[in-house]
Amino acid sequence: MRNTTVFQVKGRSHHLGLRTWLMGIVNVTPDSFYDGGRYLDADGAVEHGLRLAAEGADILDIGGESTRPGSDPIPADEERQRVVPVVAGLRRQTDRLISVDTSKLEVAAAALDAGADIINDISAVNLDPRLLLLSAQKDAGFILMHMKGTPKTMQIHPRYEDVVGEVRSFLADKIEIARAYGLSENNVIIDPGIGFGKRLEDNLALLNGLEALAGLGRPILLGVSRKSFIGKILDAPAPERLEGTIAAAVIGLVRGAHILRVHDVKAVQRAVLVAEAILNAPSGKTLNQEKAGYVH
Repeated sequence: MRNTTVFQVKGRSHHLGLRTWLMGIVNVTPDSFYDGGRYLDADGAVEHGLRLAAEGADILDIGGESTRPGSDPIPADEERQRVVPVVAGLRRQTDRLISVDTSKLEVAAAALDAGADIINDISAVNLDPRLLLLSAQKDAGFILMHMKGTPKTMQIHPRYEDVVGEVRSFLADKIEIARAYGLSENNVIIDPGIGFGKRLEDNLALLNGLEALAGLGRPILLGVSRKSFIGKILDAPAPERLEGTIAAAVIGLVRGAHILRVHDVKAVQRAVLVAEAILNAPSGKTLNQEKAGYVH
């Protein structure tokens, strides 16, 4: 099971690990792999985010640029115009934490000014280390994710000798870099980057070996929602991957994930509540087991 650790953001400390947190996905994009175009206008995206919050999301993750495999980046101005009105609209109506899914300094700065609390950078500052300075200045949370290459290139023949060890080493180095830029370790969350530059077997190994990241001492964010590795196992398109998402999410929390990033907050939350009730129940001997000689 996971460790309990402190996550600090904008002067507030949150103790993660006592229960599983959920991050609800709000994609303000025309081309995301599952819900692209569904919430492209700001009012629709805000309404969707509020619905996810009502269903139990602890964090709302706002993204204005698709990072599906093979996708191209968009200009910062366009991304900012998509993201900022949604962040501002949600901030006016909810006290849930808000993260902005971006690797661009201009977008992150505008989103933080509009009320976002966390920068969720899939490049782990490979594209712009100044994001760490911004996060330190604003006392914002920062999510460091492992990815090989860029979304455009990440699925072109990714290879690992030891995927769990390599991802762990990468994230350990990034935590040190964040500290060198003045960001407190308590502001950092780590993400192994399921589906980002990984083969099916790499994703499965990371999920099964997630506990190896616990030694880094930071909360673990896990994004498995409706991803292609589930589709490969089930031979199913994204709209038919909910059951696989729930299975992967539950295994993730057993292996040590603190936060699950999902599209389907209500369904995953229900599965998590049942899983945690079982995991937290006492497992002592029963009288009938002792009489039957099953317990020694």
